[in-house]
Amino acid sequence: MAHYQRMGAVPPKRHTQHRDPQGALYYEELMGEEGFSSDSSLLYHRNIPSTVTAAAIWEVPDQTLTPNHPLRPLHLKLHDLFAPDDSGIDAVTGRRLILGNSDVRISYVVADAPSPFYRNGIGDECVYIERGSARVETVFGAFDVGRGDYVMIPRATTHRWLPKPASEDTDGESLRAYAIEANSHIAPPKRYLSRYGQLLEHAPYCERDLRVPDGPLLAEDIGADPGEVTEVYIKHRGPGPGGIAGSIYTHPFHVLDVVGWDGCLFPYVFNVRDYEPITGRVHQPPPAHQVFEGWNFVICNFVPRKVDYHPLSIPVPYYHSNVDSDEVMFYVDGDYEARKGSGIGMGSISLHPGGHAHGPQPGAMERSIGVEYFDELAVMVDTFKPLELGEGGLACDDGRYLLSWSTTTD
Repeated sequence: MAHYQRMGAVPPKRHTQHRDPQGALYYEELMGEEGFSSDSSLLYHRNIPSTVTAAAIWEVPDQTLTPNHPLRPLHLKLHDLFAPDDSGIDAVTGRRLILGNSDVRISYVVADAPSPFYRNGIGDECVYIERGSARVETVFGAFDVGRGDYVMIPRATTHRWLPKPASEDTDGESLRAYAIEANSHIAPPKRYLSRYGQLLEHAPYCERDLRVPDGPLLAEDIGADPGEVTEVYIKHRGPGPGGIAGSIYTHPFHVLDVVGWDGCLFPYVFNVRDYEPITGRVHQPPPAHQVFEGWNFVICNFVPRKVDYHPLSIPVPYYHSNVDSDEVMFYVDGDYEARKGSGIGMGSISLHPGGHAHGPQPGAMERSIGVEYFDELAVMVDTFKPLELGEGGLACDDGRYLLSWSTTTD
């Protein structure tokens, strides 16, 4: 969005000489979207960012997708994917693919080790922090991130994840991250934005709620001549499953060498607690809960809120058929009224595919009548192409969710 930021040392005029104290030129890099016709930023490097001394193959985590056939609604138990004593896992190479299609991939990881430097050359990433905390270092600066944060990383942004030990986390937990990787850009919904890109009055959040990278820039910490060789893991199009491949570039300098930048393209953080829910007298449809969108998918969040106040309202959702989309709900916290009786709890995913009519579990409608407040937190992704299962999704399917609307089951 058109939300201008500036950090560090930049020259008065773009595309002009910018020199260090010794008189050497900095190297200007334009990072822009849609072929010079959309948002961009200018970054000033100490080193030529194109300088690569070696390239190797990175075997990215298994990206194989298996069709959901026969068509089934699914309950996936993400907390079963990593054992409590697992260690040495990082937030990039340790991701396990849960669901995906040609537009978006959803992965999950529990990490306690620093990641390599990394950039996604395919699309933007939106990483939701379920639990734990981390420092995220990028060429634009760094963030401290924690529970409830959406971390928005634009395509091709070099960064790394540095999880904080569980002993230093407020909740005493390791980093748990839910990664939504697009094949496109991810942005606020267009209906929330003015024609110039400002978040409008009816939007459930505004620019004040967005955290931009901390200063000073990390180049100040590494020094002018760090003498450090760094590797960057790059996810890109290629010959692997789903057309996804990986490479590792070796650079003869520290890649966080940016001394200044300005523009409207940069990573940012938004915490779900700053989302102001839209409510009504009767049940509001999922678009009322939307927070971001990408090409052929949307991201919504369901937060603690007052619910429907019509005297005859039924606060839980009506039954509905997603004829044009698959619905993925990640249950993060609280007590999700519509799913009681299905075995779903914190760390669960429900997948309701297009063509399957779904809604509250038996008895949930009756129990919800008269309820005034829902204490629930969930992140939803709706896609407009069918989703298939990754190896992680296959590994944590409970195998019983299809039967959960039957009155003869728990």
